[in-house]
Amino acid sequence: MRPAHPLDRLIGDEWPAFASDAQLRAFEATPYAERIAAQSTYEALQRGAACDPDADAIVFLPQAEPDDTPMRISHRQFVGRVTQAANLFTELGVGPGDVVSLLLPLVPQSFFCLFGAEAAGIANPVNPLLEAGQIAEILRAANTKVLVALGPVPGTDIWAKVERIRDQLPGLKAIVVVGGESDPARAVHGFDALVDRQPADRLLGGRQIAASDTAAYFHTGGTTGMPKLVRHTHGNQVYQAWAVGLMLRVRAGAPLLFGLPLFHVGGALTQGLAQLSAGGAIVVLSPSGWRNPVAVRNVWRLVERFRPEVFGGVPTVLGAALNVPVDGADVSSIRICSGGGSAIPVPIGRAYAQRFEVPVVEVYGMTETSSVHTLAYLDRPIRLGSVGHPVPYSRVRIVEVDAEGRATRDCAVGESGVVAMSGPGVFSGYLSDSHNREAFVAPGWVNSGDLGRLDAEGYLWITGRAKDLIIRGGHNIDPMAIEEVFFQHPAVAQASVVGQPDVYAGELPIAFVQLKPGAAVEAADLLAFVAAGTPERAALPVEVLFVEALPLTAVGKVFKPALRWQAAQRVALRLLSDLQRADRELTVEVGAHALHGSLVTVAVTGAATGDRESVARQIDERLDPLVLKHETVWR
Repeated sequence: MRPAHPLDRLIGDEWPAFASDAQLRAFEATPYAERIAAQSTYEALQRGAACDPDADAIVFLPQAEPDDTPMRISHRQFVGRVTQAANLFTELGVGPGDVVSLLLPLVPQSFFCLFGAEAAGIANPVNPLLEAGQIAEILRAANTKVLVALGPVPGTDIWAKVERIRDQLPGLKAIVVVGGESDPARAVHGFDALVDRQPADRLLGGRQIAASDTAAYFHTGGTTGMPKLVRHTHGNQVYQAWAVGLMLRVRAGAPLLFGLPLFHVGGALTQGLAQLSAGGAIVVLSPSGWRNPVAVRNVWRLVERFRPEVFGGVPTVLGAALNVPVDGADVSSIRICSGGGSAIPVPIGRAYAQRFEVPVVEVYGMTETSSVHTLAYLDRPIRLGSVGHPVPYSRVRIVEVDAEGRATRDCAVGESGVVAMSGPGVFSGYLSDSHNREAFVAPGWVNSGDLGRLDAEGYLWITGRAKDLIIRGGHNIDPMAIEEVFFQHPAVAQASVVGQPDVYAGELPIAFVQLKPGAAVEAADLLAFVAAGTPERAALPVEVLFVEALPLTAVGKVFKPALRWQAAQRVALRLLSDLQRADRELTVEVGAHALHGSLVTVAVTGAATGDRESVARQIDERLDPLVLKHETVWR
């Protein structure tokens, strides 16, 4: 019989049960090192391919249309291509300590290059939607030796960004272009032409990859200052694949609708590596993934055609899919709905549970834990709103921290505090030591930056981001609790509550709301609805602002900093309105700042030189009481 889990030496053809803590501890009595069957991501992919080498590994849909004729790549072909990509990088001078950075959308070559780079050296997948300057910062911080990028393809600006930044990368030795031609004079090498020349059955040089070898860097910032680069070992990433495959019971041959980017751990590891190393298939929904509106519009027809057993995504994708009529599509293949990246609103989780009559598994983790660290166990009661329990061999603590971010005590059951995590998936630190000062609350215990609590049965409940707390007159308000009430209103598709700077209270809660298509509701009526469900009067938003769409990150999370900046801009403009004159204009911009976190910039146009001191003093008088720092510039 084929083992249930190709990455576990000891599991037979049936999945273990974790219905109780006793069963989990009995399982963990065997050291993890004795279980794991792969030391590297390359070996993990080989083990997945061995389940059925001729089965699909990648099914690529160019337009995310169910009627597309897909490109199909078998597991045998996939591992061969990964090997060839690794050998191409080796031929270009990449060794175990050298970095291959990737600027690619979701095309098949992206998967070959990601795991090929890990087999040859260190992969550094980068968000190609970032501005060119931000990309250059990340590539320099990683000390990029080889850059792989999409060529001059219509509809994308990736290659234009490469041309702008290549001279800013002193360590760059070669560029590999996907979908473009070689240009030896400029050290540009065409991937598709050159990869075929490489052997597909072995790694050049016979590299033996250890679990402790660095596999990849994943950026968690890159918008200001020196980017934060999370350093993953092969062992970290294989553990993620092992844990996800185990807990979601990923079956060889089973497909998964795939739409997360590979520069995010959720796409690269939780869905990509976990699925492929289990012998499953990924159905890639166009180069844009779930960012392609066609993918969302066709979601249930795609489910009907490809028959995924797990349907998962970030909460914004889950919410958008709920608004798509099933229209008789056969969705009976779905046995689990899963989501993560940010909290799944309870009403969305409840809607999936009711519509599909399957468990809704919320996962929780971070780039620093190689993605999923806790999740709702399938054989325990699922409590919507909780992120369940730690995966086997991992642990969670709720701690109180001091000013330096060190744990001073463990919180009591039910008491809120900082969520700290340890286990085989937890990274050893950022690439730059300067970022490690507050990364760990204790040795081996990473600081999540989230607030949470553990209940009497060990379920973890995330109560908010420490930095997202709204502090109104010294009183802490958790925006997540208010957002849950907004989601209960039938007209609301998305809602995000942030702190708006206030001269007297410090911050006041304000809500940004995106309505469902065709829905309508007055702000006053919506606030009345929320007030009825919000027991804490101070938490009620002072204003509701309707928006066409909430700002999202590249992986579909609501980008709250942009909303906080918008709220701050509105307040600053209001406070400065009396300084506007026909011959003098004040404009306000709020954005990220390396030193202050966020900064209000007041630009004054038309002020006479002799008036500038007086105008600057009046600006300071109005804005100094705000919690945000500000500066005045003259134009």
